[in-house]
Amino acid sequence: MTSTLRLPEADPAELTVPALLLRNVEDHGDLPALSWRETDGSGETHWATLTWAEARERIAGLAAGLADLGVGRGDHVLMMMGNRPEHWLTDLALTHLGAVPVSVYGTAAPGQIAHIIEHSRARLAVIEGAGEVRTWQPLMGRLVVVEPDAADGHIPYADLDRPYDAEFFERTWRETRAADPVTVVYTSGTTGDPKGVVVSHRNVALNCQALEKVVELPEHVEHISYLPFAHIAERMLGIYLPVHRAAHVHLCADPLQVAATARELRPAQFFGVPRVWEKLAASVRAALAQLPEEQRRAVEQAGDVARDYVAHLERGEEPPEAVSASYERVSREILRPLLAMAGFDRLVWTASASAPMPQDVVRFWAGFGIVIMDAWGLTETVGVATTNSPGGFRLGSVGRALEGMEMRTAEDGEIEVRGPTVVEGYLSPDGSVEPATDDEGWFATGDIGRIDEDGFLWLVDRKKEMIVTSTGKNVSPALVENTLKQHPLIGQAFVHGDGRSYLVALLVLDAETATGWAAANGIDAELTALASHPEVLAETDGAVAAANAQLNRTEQVKRYWLLADEWGPQTGELTPSLKLRRATVREKYGPVIEELYGQGGRTPDG
Repeated sequence: MTSTLRLPEADPAELTVPALLLRNVEDHGDLPALSWRETDGSGETHWATLTWAEARERIAGLAAGLADLGVGRGDHVLMMMGNRPEHWLTDLALTHLGAVPVSVYGTAAPGQIAHIIEHSRARLAVIEGAGEVRTWQPLMGRLVVVEPDAADGHIPYADLDRPYDAEFFERTWRETRAADPVTVVYTSGTTGDPKGVVVSHRNVALNCQALEKVVELPEHVEHISYLPFAHIAERMLGIYLPVHRAAHVHLCADPLQVAATARELRPAQFFGVPRVWEKLAASVRAALAQLPEEQRRAVEQAGDVARDYVAHLERGEEPPEAVSASYERVSREILRPLLAMAGFDRLVWTASASAPMPQDVVRFWAGFGIVIMDAWGLTETVGVATTNSPGGFRLGSVGRALEGMEMRTAEDGEIEVRGPTVVEGYLSPDGSVEPATDDEGWFATGDIGRIDEDGFLWLVDRKKEMIVTSTGKNVSPALVENTLKQHPLIGQAFVHGDGRSYLVALLVLDAETATGWAAANGIDAELTALASHPEVLAETDGAVAAANAQLNRTEQVKRYWLLADEWGPQTGELTPSLKLRRATVREKYGPVIEELYGQGGRTPDG
């Protein structure tokens, strides 16, 4: 359990984010709060840092500038920026004014942005640069622009930072109550228009308190912030939990640089959605494949020792002395030096959430002694509702309910939750809040799962994404896709079969693994050519056949198509939090899917 810092309120349910920020200044003012990369006059980059005292002073100045623009209590202000200091500081400045910061995904389409502007009734947006100006200018009249070169005709961000009236600032934030909204989070819109989830200070404070009781972290721990602030996970991990813990946030503006940032900072904690852990595992596997056979065999044997050690912990057992001694030896001599190359040798807490984690990825990292504490929740539960922890975990599950949360499953398997961190509801266009729960306080999550006899939750899939075949059988696409992705060559997968008599799949080559595999097998070809290379296809046939052997007849893939181009948020197949947009994939690859049902593509037997 993380040691709890002094709380400024006797009742945690009455805490607000500004009260916690003041506590940080009073108790930990000289400690680092926020760091980001800056480029100096010579073109060299370095970390710039604000302490908690300096950060609050900047926040107060920005609050003065925003107030001069007419921003006040209850006003919604939109923001579209990357993970940069202006985003973090503006968010907290708005919170101190009693205004409601609303982050918008950088990949949002103009139609989605227009919907959020109208729905939230926002009259001001703070945006990053020229690209955002082009998108937003036709949609909103008042824009604050961060990049000076793009601010022509709009309000320069630098104009916000000004001397402030201390009496006004302190009085204004103290008028905020725990029940007031701290943000509105618009869902990423995998289907239909985004919905605005109203999150209160109380929701955030109680979720932080519940997490502190199961998470074991050093005091003032560092966090690498690289996921979008428009997602509830990064809002909790990158803003609210650091304020609650007086932790140190390192902003990583380019998500592609997160691995390099981890190597540099060697963090004690690391959070990644499943796709991030998959890509990191693929990189490590590709590197291990280049080792001489003797070294590779030593790593594999060390991995078996680590997995045996983790298995004892998973069963709630104290590992036998011989197992502990073997694990400590291989960890010291083999595993830790390898983890150090990735900056992961100091990790004490690793976590994932957002979607079901592939079992082979979890077991792969367990082979390095890294237990990914998978968690589960939604925006409506302020992120985490259940989590694994060192005090109790089951690899493959998403853990047990946090303190204060109740959980049950409906007759159809849908998970329902009730508790103090379930949000009040959804923002309506008139500014009112539509309840998210039923009359008894239960929230229907839309996820299907089961709760075992020890209280661990095992996810199946999203209810709306379950495939119902023409024979009436229910199939979890995530289960099938994760089974297909057990082969290192397959980086991404999509299965289809709704209303059909059998399943087909689109498979995407993992770029790093495929390139390394090709080189090891004497194949000289670009990635695009590899997707149609006979030897690669033969290997993929075997991978699909091996996956089918683990699945029941209804779940098995009869035909597939192999693709080379990775799916991502920019190309539309993934949400900004790297979840699959099934409707987009179905539409984009509709002709290919139809061809698979017309006996095109490949079968597992070639």
